[in-house]
Amino acid sequence: MDFIILAQTFSKLEKITSRTQLTAILVDLLRKTPADVVDKVIYLLQGRLWPEWSGMPELGVGEKFLIRSISVATNVSESEVESLYKQLGDLGKVAEVLRQRGSRGGLSQFIKTASTSARLSVERVYDTLVKIAMMVGEGSRDVKIKLIAGLLIDADPLEARYLVRLIEGRLRLGVGDATILDALSICYAGSQTFRSIVERAYNIRADLGNVARELATKGIEAIKGIKPEVGIPIRPMLAERLSDPHEILSKVGGKALVEFKYDGERAQIHKKQDRVWIFSRRLENITHQYPDVVEMILRGLKCAEAIVEGEIVAVDPETGDLRPFQELMHRKRKHDVHEVLREYPVRLYLFDILYVDGVDLTLVPILERRKYLLKVVETSDDLRIADSIIMDDVNELEKFFLRAVESGCEGVVVKAIHDQAIYQAGARGWLWIKYKRDYKSEMIDTVDLVVVGAFYGRGRRGGKFGALLMAAYDKNSDMFRTVCKVGSGFTDEDLEKIPSLLQPYIIPHKHARVDSKVEPDVWVVPSLVAEVIGAELTLSPLHTCAMNVIRQGVGISIRFPRFIRWRTDKSAEDATTVDELVEMYRSQLKKVTEEKGEQT
Repeated sequence: MDFIILAQTFSKLEKITSRTQLTAILVDLLRKTPADVVDKVIYLLQGRLWPEWSGMPELGVGEKFLIRSISVATNVSESEVESLYKQLGDLGKVAEVLRQRGSRGGLSQFIKTASTSARLSVERVYDTLVKIAMMVGEGSRDVKIKLIAGLLIDADPLEARYLVRLIEGRLRLGVGDATILDALSICYAGSQTFRSIVERAYNIRADLGNVARELATKGIEAIKGIKPEVGIPIRPMLAERLSDPHEILSKVGGKALVEFKYDGERAQIHKKQDRVWIFSRRLENITHQYPDVVEMILRGLKCAEAIVEGEIVAVDPETGDLRPFQELMHRKRKHDVHEVLREYPVRLYLFDILYVDGVDLTLVPILERRKYLLKVVETSDDLRIADSIIMDDVNELEKFFLRAVESGCEGVVVKAIHDQAIYQAGARGWLWIKYKRDYKSEMIDTVDLVVVGAFYGRGRRGGKFGALLMAAYDKNSDMFRTVCKVGSGFTDEDLEKIPSLLQPYIIPHKHARVDSKVEPDVWVVPSLVAEVIGAELTLSPLHTCAMNVIRQGVGISIRFPRFIRWRTDKSAEDATTVDELVEMYRSQLKKVTEEKGEQT
């Protein structure tokens, strides 16, 4: 498949702000894509070479490498490449401009003509980038430069632009996984009505390239039978949130399994014989951070193969008391494993099992899954089953909630136990509901919002970003809708880091998945998640979160919002949803109304 087809598609996608049009363009691309190449095309659309969870190396090519490669490919000095880069601010554009010059003649055009008369293919680009990513050791730098230069020499100007952006990790196409799923359904199954089948396959086997290839080569019937596979993470089931225990029990059918909600790192753990993988909530491979958890699993999981879920919680080595989530961050920074295990020990609380010895449990009701879990786990001081109770009484729920809080937990998770209470991989629904301690009044609870834009500051913050435009995730339309502008709560260190954090995500126009009436100074690809708190939720004509849901012409905003911390453990789609904010607002309103009634 000619790479120019992909480059032309990238160019079209970059200019589109309508999700419907994005989908149509992707369908057209897929129809031009041979089935044996579709997985590579999907990965490149995602701006990567393989799934993020694979643990495979990234390209690891910096600006200096690319500048040198462009210089070699175009027969232009590195200083001239750097000068043009300063003018254009985009190395992809630099490569494009210099290839345009080269196409009019000169040494690089001679080299291109002499090297090959064929167009670049997707296969060659992909395979070369894989070689570059895998290459290590002495002399690899020069070989990488030659490989990149070789691609650029054979590229036309448009191909050069997107080659460089791919290598740099800055495609910025505005295409999310949900849009790709729509396109796959239309192209290979004939209708978007098959989206749920394709999405379930992706949720069970979180490898969009693999699912696309299976669909393209074997058809929709084949992917209906996709089952969990040890070593490939399942996209986690998510919980809604409510603050009224009466409403919570009503939502789940009146009777529920209620579990402690631990303040730790959610982990999906895979075991195959004597090998263990640990994946984070975002499906990153974090096995290296928890060698002690690997030992717990090998020692305590009495089966050949399994996929289990649990919470890794920091504990006080002196008292055994639970510590807050922040303590686990030391695991990411420390390099001396033995020192980490001693200073920051952990305990693993398992709460679900999704697969065991060839049996797919994702379609099995939760109480049945729990029987399997109890059967295969041999508990110990550091490996436990999550504290839980089955109840149908609000007073019992409140007591258990208080017990959880007293034990150092965030609250509880209330889980439906009826026959339809399966594991909804990748979905957020009313089968699981979070009830946390800080939902008790107004907006004491924090929310996790996505950065979609930035504003330059004034005074002491002049010349720097002084505030961020934040959005909630609308799961129903796969859009990000603005909630507030956050300018307080940042330390001086936070403000210094914001430009470098935002730089990889800055784009020249509003992202296709962002709904905003507010115009920031800079638009940002929705990717970074921050924890935010405020005085209360309020109605606003400026913000698009839940627009027209509570009242015509207004959305939900946060009064006096304040930045708390970055949530690097969450993806944009894991952020607080529009529906959650609606529920929080209604709960707040209900409480205020009740308090006013008591006063009168």
